[in-house]
Amino acid sequence: MIQINSQLSASRKALQSELLPANSIKHLLICLAVAASVAAASADHRPLLPKPQQVRYESGTLPVHGLLIRFAAPPTAEDRFAAEQLAARLSASGQTQIPIRKTKSSGPAILLSRTGDGAALPGDKETTGPDSRESYSLEVTPKGAEIRASTSAGLFYGIQTLLQMVEGSGRQAVLPTATIRDWPALAYRGFMMDFSHGQLLRVSEIERQVDLLARFKANQYYFYSEASIEFEGYELVNPDARYTRDEVRHVIEYAKQRHIDVVPCMELYGHMHDLFRVEKFADLGLPRYGDEFDPRNPRMLAALSNWVAQTAKLFPSPWYHVGFDEPWSLGKIGVEPGKDPFKTFIEVLRRVAGEAQRHGKRLMFWADINAGASTLSNHPELVRELPGGVIAVPWIYEARTNYDSYVQPLAQAGVPTVVAPGIWNWNEIFPDYHRSFININGLTAAGKKFKTLGILNTGWTDSAQTIYRQSLPGLALGAAAGWQSEPVDSNTFFADYAAQMYPAAVAAEVAPALEELSTVEEMFEKLLQNTTQHAFWGDPLEPSRLARLEKNQAELRKARLLAESAQERLNRAQRLAPGDPTLNSPLLAARLFDYLGMKCLYAVEWAGYFRELKTNPDPKLVTLYIGIQMNAQDHGMLADLREAISGLKEPYRHAWLEEATPYRLPSALLRWDAEWSYWQAVQQGVVNQVLHGWSKGEPFPSITVIRPKQQTRE
Repeated sequence: MIQINSQLSASRKALQSELLPANSIKHLLICLAVAASVAAASADHRPLLPKPQQVRYESGTLPVHGLLIRFAAPPTAEDRFAAEQLAARLSASGQTQIPIRKTKSSGPAILLSRTGDGAALPGDKETTGPDSRESYSLEVTPKGAEIRASTSAGLFYGIQTLLQMVEGSGRQAVLPTATIRDWPALAYRGFMMDFSHGQLLRVSEIERQVDLLARFKANQYYFYSEASIEFEGYELVNPDARYTRDEVRHVIEYAKQRHIDVVPCMELYGHMHDLFRVEKFADLGLPRYGDEFDPRNPRMLAALSNWVAQTAKLFPSPWYHVGFDEPWSLGKIGVEPGKDPFKTFIEVLRRVAGEAQRHGKRLMFWADINAGASTLSNHPELVRELPGGVIAVPWIYEARTNYDSYVQPLAQAGVPTVVAPGIWNWNEIFPDYHRSFININGLTAAGKKFKTLGILNTGWTDSAQTIYRQSLPGLALGAAAGWQSEPVDSNTFFADYAAQMYPAAVAAEVAPALEELSTVEEMFEKLLQNTTQHAFWGDPLEPSRLARLEKNQAELRKARLLAESAQERLNRAQRLAPGDPTLNSPLLAARLFDYLGMKCLYAVEWAGYFRELKTNPDPKLVTLYIGIQMNAQDHGMLADLREAISGLKEPYRHAWLEEATPYRLPSALLRWDAEWSYWQAVQQGVVNQVLHGWSKGEPFPSITVIRPKQQTRE
C-alpha cells in the first residue's frame, strides 16, 4: 500500500506540474483509478474476470494450505485434467502441495461434482442460461469448497473462477467464503488469430493464447489461414510459412483439453494472393496473380471443393468459417454481361456452403461485400438469397456510439449472426485499447440485443511488424465481454486483468503501465495523424510533417514522458518477476514510443536552431547548435538517434522470436537498418551542406538542406 500510495502521489504531482496532457487528464484519472483498484483488491476480494452472474460473499475464509481435491463421482479424462490444473495452480499460489484423491478422504477438500455427461466442446446449437452446458455453481465455506456442474466444461469454468478468488500468497493464501452461480451470456465466445498477414506464431505461442483464453472462459479459437496450412497438392504454396497438418492437430487437441473448439477460418473467395502468385494457380485469380477467385474459371469450383474437403477432414469442429470478405475486384473486372456481380458472389457462397454441409459443417462468412464498403445489411435482396442455416459475421473495428445497424437487419431477416469486433493493434506500436474497449463492448452489446449466437474477437497482423504478445489483454477482454451480461468496465479492466495475471506487487506496476501505453498510443495517433507503426518510420523533416510537429511539441513532450513512465513501471515489474514472458513486449512498446517521441522532438529542436541561425548566423552559435548539439560524435543528437534505433533492433528481434518463427523477420529488420541509414544521411547533409558548405557572410541555409533526397522510407 505504501508503494502504491507513493505512485499515486507522484502521478498527482505530475498532473500539477502539467507533465501530462490536458486532453489526457481523463486517462490519467483512469490510471490513478487502476492503481487504486489494485490496492483496494488486496484489502478486499479479488476482482473476478469475467464477472459471474451471481456472487454472494460471506464472512470467513478457507485456507489453501492443507486442502485436497477429490471427485464426487468417477472422473473422466477431462475432469482429471481440470483437477490437475487446479492442483498445480493452487500449489503454486499457496506454496504447498495440493493432492488429488479419487475417493473420499478426511480433511478440508475441494469437491468436484459433475452431475451429467454433456459434451466437452461447444456443438452446433449451444444455449445459454442457468441450466446451459457451461453453467456451474461454486460454494466456499470455512470447511471446504464444492464446484458443481452438469458437464466437464462447466466444472472447468468453475475451477477458473475458484482460482481467481485466491487471496494472499504462500501459507497465508485463502479462499473467501462465497456462493456463486454462473453461466455465459453468449454461447459462443471466440478469438480469431491471423496467421497470414504477419508473422507465423510458434505453436508454443498458440498454446499460450489458448491457455489465456481458457482462463477467461472463451470456448472457440478461430484459425485464420489464407494459405498457411499444409494441404495435399499445394506443396508450392507458402512452403516456409505454414503449419503442418500434425501441428494443426496438436493445436486442436491442446485446445480441446481446455474446452476450446478450434474453428477453421479460411478465405475461399478473396484474400488468396498467396495461392495465385504461384504460376501453377495464377489463372484462378482475378486478375491474374490477383487476390480473389475468378468465378468464370471452371477450375475454381474444383479447387474450392478440394480445399473444403481437406479443411473439413483436418478440423473436427462443427463450424466452418469460409471468409468471403473484401472482394476487391467484384463488379470492377470479369463482369459477365447482364449479370449482377453480387449475385455471382452469392452463387459461389451457396456452392461452398453446399460443399461444407456435405461434410457435416455449418458455414460462417464475413457479412460484407464489395471490399468492405458495402455490407449485407445494406442489401436486403441478397440477404434473402443466402443459403439456409449459414451464419453471417458482421464486423466493424471502429469506435462508434451505436452498432445496431450492423446486426439488426440480419437479425430481422432471420439470419443468425456472430459479431466480430477487434483488438485495434494492426499497424500500431501498441494496441489502442481505448478504441478496443468501445468497439468490443459496443458491438457485443448490439449482438446481445439482437440475439447473436456469439462473439468472434479478431486479431489481425496487417503491418507484418506487430509483436502480438502485447495483445494478450485484448484476448481476455473479448472473452470476458462474451461471458458476462454487462459490458466490461474499461476503467478497471487493466487492474482486474493484471490482478489475475501477476502477483500483487507486479500487478501494481503493470496495470498503470498498460493504461499509460494505451494513452500514448492514442496521443501519437492523433498528433502524427497516422497509425503509430507507420509514423514510427516516418520522416520528421518532411516540411508539412515538421510544421505539425512544431505546432504540437508540448503534447509530444507529454506523450514521451508517459512512455518513459511506462518504461519505469515495467522495469520495476521485471525486477519483481524476472522470468515473466509477458513483460518484454509492453516494455519494448514503451521504448519504441520513447524513440518516436525523441525523433520528433529532436526535429523540432533542429528547426528552432535553423530559424535562429537564419536571422543570427553567428559562427559560435553554428558551432554550438550544428557542430556540437547535432553533429558531435559523442553525445550528439544524431548519434543519439542512431544509437537508439540500433539499440532497439535486437530487443525487437528477440521479442519477435519469442513468439514467432523467423518468417518475415529479415524483411522487418531491414526497416531498422534503413532508419539508421537515414540518420547517417542526415548527418552527411549537416556536414556537407552546413559545416563545410556554408561560409560566414553567406545566407544561412534552411533545414531542408539536411533532409536526404528521394525519401522512399514510408
